[in-house]
Amino acid sequence: MTQLSEMSEREYFANVGQRPGMFVAKTSFHMLTAFLTGYDQHALRHGGHGLDGWHEWLVARRGRDCNHAWPGQVLHIAIPGGWDSIWDLPPEDEKQAIKVLFELLDEFAAEHETAPIASG
Repeated sequence: MTQLSEMSEREYFANVGQRPGMFVAKTSFHMLTAFLTGYDQHALRHGGHGLDGWHEWLVARRGRDCNHAWPGQVLHIAIPGGWDSIWDLPPEDEKQAIKVLFELLDEFAAEHETAPIASG
């Protein structure tokens, strides 16, 4: 297995998605979005790009914006019929939200791997 430090962003996200229990204490949509927010903030503090452009990409992917942060944007895509509470998703919605989260992260990372790096 490739060491975490040697993985591309896309490989890293796939690894987290395949084995979320290695990264968060309880596998839930909420815990995984908190983990990814921490990942993003760490990357930004240390010169990385983190999830730069992720929210905007989700809005474009969904085709509309709302007052939700990126976890809410993911839920709109994953559970188009709506949800009552991000903290207490029914098990089938939780599973769907996590599945879609990592599918979207893979698409986002794939696009950013092939995008030219802006100089400035």
